[in-house]
Amino acid sequence: MSDMTGSKALTLEEHCRGRGLDFLRFDYLGHGQSSGNFADGTIGRWAEDAVAVLDDLTDGPQILVGSSMGGWIMLLAALARREQIAGLIGIAAAPDFTEDLMWAEFTQEQRDQVLSTGRFEQPSEYGDDPYIITRALIEDGREHLLLRAPLPIRCPVRLLQGMRDDDVPWKTALRLTDALESEDVEVTLVKKGDHRLSEPEDLARLMRVLDELVAEVG
Repeated sequence: MSDMTGSKALTLEEHCRGRGLDFLRFDYLGHGQSSGNFADGTIGRWAEDAVAVLDDLTDGPQILVGSSMGGWIMLLAALARREQIAGLIGIAAAPDFTEDLMWAEFTQEQRDQVLSTGRFEQPSEYGDDPYIITRALIEDGREHLLLRAPLPIRCPVRLLQGMRDDDVPWKTALRLTDALESEDVEVTLVKKGDHRLSEPEDLARLMRVLDELVAEVG
């Protein structure tokens, strides 16, 4: 439900401008200012969007920052363009959420609705519009699961995770850490942090992590 006009994206842009760093933010198909219908999107399609942005609008090594679903997309983009990625920052990163946090938690009635009608509308705490969960999203998500096997990403990775996150369990960050082949992975658990991690102290922490990662990767 977030887009490139959210507080994290705008704060990152302002911070990077102040440091003389290039910065690029964008919306996936059906998100924010991008055209298209959100319900037509899938994890694979949105990952293709991210790779296209990398290919067409960036030059040189990149640090990718992904929040929630964007954390999954970030990982898929890093796998597709391994030589181009200098580092990753995940904020409540949610790889495999369609299977582990949606399908696995659905009632049989909800599953039947998805299979028979092709969609299920789940109320959202972040706005009036519900989440549109389609059969295509669930089935495509299964083609892009990352936590079932070693994840061949070897660049530095920083994961920020709230322990009061009602959407992505904080143990997801530990599962991701275990799957990553990189030995340079750091997890920051924020005891009072929620899913958004967009309070002033959360944004300040994100900027510190970015500065440290930029210094490390040069």
